[in-house]
Amino acid sequence: MPLICKKEFLHIWRDKRTLFILFGMPVVQITLFGFALTNEVKNAKIAILDPSKDASSLRITQRFAASQYFDIEQELQSPQQIESAFKEGKIKMALIFPTQFEYNLQHGGQATIQIIADASDPNVATTVTNYANAIIGDEQQALLGSKLPYNINSSMRMLYNPQLKGAYNFVPGVMAMILLLVSTMMTSISVVREKENGTMEILLASPLRPILIIIAKAIPYLLLSMVNIGTILLLSVFALDLPIAGSLGLLLATSMLFTITALSLGLLISTLTASQQIAMLISLVGMFLPTLMLSGFMFPIENMPIPLQVMSNIIPAKWYFIIVKSIMIKGLGIAAIWKEMLILTGMTVGLIALTARKFKIRLE
Repeated sequence: MPLICKKEFLHIWRDKRTLFILFGMPVVQITLFGFALTNEVKNAKIAILDPSKDASSLRITQRFAASQYFDIEQELQSPQQIESAFKEGKIKMALIFPTQFEYNLQHGGQATIQIIADASDPNVATTVTNYANAIIGDEQQALLGSKLPYNINSSMRMLYNPQLKGAYNFVPGVMAMILLLVSTMMTSISVVREKENGTMEILLASPLRPILIIIAKAIPYLLLSMVNIGTILLLSVFALDLPIAGSLGLLLATSMLFTITALSLGLLISTLTASQQIAMLISLVGMFLPTLMLSGFMFPIENMPIPLQVMSNIIPAKWYFIIVKSIMIKGLGIAAIWKEMLILTGMTVGLIALTARKFKIRLE
């Protein structure tokens, strides 16, 4: 028995993959879940429109600037800038003071601050508005403590999703997750299946170049994925009552681009692996957690440490999630999402080029 235990220890020690699973995976998972699994929102970017610029409004602005929950991204000069700031995705909330804010307090006994939040993510919108109301409440308590009978009110406005429906956030996230996982898994076994079935020789004997074989492998899955996209959109509109505010054609085009990216990733996995089981495991486990944790679907990326924020940039679902929310929820056009489309295009070209390079034209 001691010899068998010693033998097993030696096998584990020599198998680097087993060592990684035993010691590496717990570290990776506790780091991801520990930093990402939180409902708290920190460093939410906000804009402030303060035409009065008096002592009272500046004091409240300083309270927001000193809070760990907010970063003042912009100081707006006119109400017309509010909508453009939200459309550009630069801010989560806008704080709007009336003209003569302090005068209204001193002579009328009360003044109102308007809070506008981006409710395309209803959970974040609810959280940041609660934080804002708490900060305004602190200023109200300070006034009462100094025996000043002034009352500061706040009026709320939820942009893009006034009813705070959860579908406005989870439908774009589910679309990104389903398309990435299904497309990657389907194509991850396509090339390796030919190796296992012994039919790779026929493909290699054909006059087609590797890049054409790869494209031919992806086309059927692309067509099937477009059926999935249509099904998801029909269910979203008619079952979940989620309207498509922007261009349907643009949404379909960007969905096709993202699907091609996912298919390219699956083909690369299929080219690098030796069995269908390994390819399926890599595509499922390797894609599910990063997509769930780092795409911005479940947890705000800006809450995470800088290394995880940087890592999220290589997750294709992050960029597609932004695109779908911009088109479906905010009704924006290509001018607002061209950067995300360019990133997905670059990822696709890079993955296809790497797959063609790693495609073995000789069987080992």
